[in-house]
Amino acid sequence: MSFRDLRNFTEMMRALGYPRHISMENFRTPNFGLVSEVLLWLVRRYEPQTDIPSDVETEQDRVFFIKAIAQFLATKAHIKLNTKKLYQADGYAVKELLKITSVLYNAMKTKGMEGSQIGEEDISKFKFDLGSKIADLKAARQLASEITSKGASLYDLLGKEVELRELRTEAIARPLEINETEKVMRIAIKDILAQVQKTKDLLNNVASDEANLEAKIEKRKLELERNQKRLQTLQSVRPAFMDEYEKIEEELQKQYDVYLEKFRNLAYLEQQLEDHHRMEQERFEEAENTLRLMQNKLKEEEKRLLRSGSEPGEPEAALSDKPAWNLSPPERPGTDNLQIILKIYEFGLRFKERPAGTLQ
Repeated sequence: MSFRDLRNFTEMMRALGYPRHISMENFRTPNFGLVSEVLLWLVRRYEPQTDIPSDVETEQDRVFFIKAIAQFLATKAHIKLNTKKLYQADGYAVKELLKITSVLYNAMKTKGMEGSQIGEEDISKFKFDLGSKIADLKAARQLASEITSKGASLYDLLGKEVELRELRTEAIARPLEINETEKVMRIAIKDILAQVQKTKDLLNNVASDEANLEAKIEKRKLELERNQKRLQTLQSVRPAFMDEYEKIEEELQKQYDVYLEKFRNLAYLEQQLEDHHRMEQERFEEAENTLRLMQNKLKEEEKRLLRSGSEPGEPEAALSDKPAWNLSPPERPGTDNLQIILKIYEFGLRFKERPAGTLQ
């Protein structure tokens, strides 16, 4: 709820001519009586002929009142209201009430003050609600069809009136015979007595059926009582296998605890093994990188020695008599480094050929 919405609502209600003074403090707490009164006044302002019950004493009556108001405004004025906020009857209901008052206020502004002062009776003269006449239209159509059918049957009967008049006159003029009348009366009495006897038989059958049903009900009640007693007896008696079941259950719980412990240990060992494999793989990669660097370094040193052995100050015969790689081991440059590099390379090959998961 904003102060501007509450102020606009009070000003619009005052402009529309609401007889009661509405202050900004009325909606600080839920006030369903004021909200219902305002809603009813606004709906009657919009449609004087509407018939909405104003009883809001019980919770059911309030819900019905809010639903009726929302349905009326949705169908007539195309205004969609939030029924939950209206039922709260606090500041949130002001926004919903503002939707109705803004429509009426804008209509009053467009028509001017003279249009807003027209009485409800003058408005009702020119108001024609087609929705309320649909039921009357259906009833009128049904009555028209019935009148047509009744008129056709009446026309047929009037066409037979000439023949029926003569037969009726003859029947009235004919004297009554006592014997024939008694015969007809006896037949009628006999039929009535037969119907009475049939009705009595049906009543007797009903009584017998009722007695059978009562007997079956009593039988079912006795069976139910016996079954309940048996159930209580079975519940009170401890089964013979219950002790063994409890022991097995305790043993199962112990085995489950052991299983959990072993499962956790296995998971921990697998994790440790994976970490160990990863560390070995990192060491192997580091050794390969070191070996590659040493190979590059040896190649560069060999090239440097070859370049230094072919300098212009030394004769070719000396080079041919004493090659660089025919020197004795102590005189050969980089021999110790070469052996170390070869050993690292062989270790890397062995580690690479070793199957996964083995430790040496």
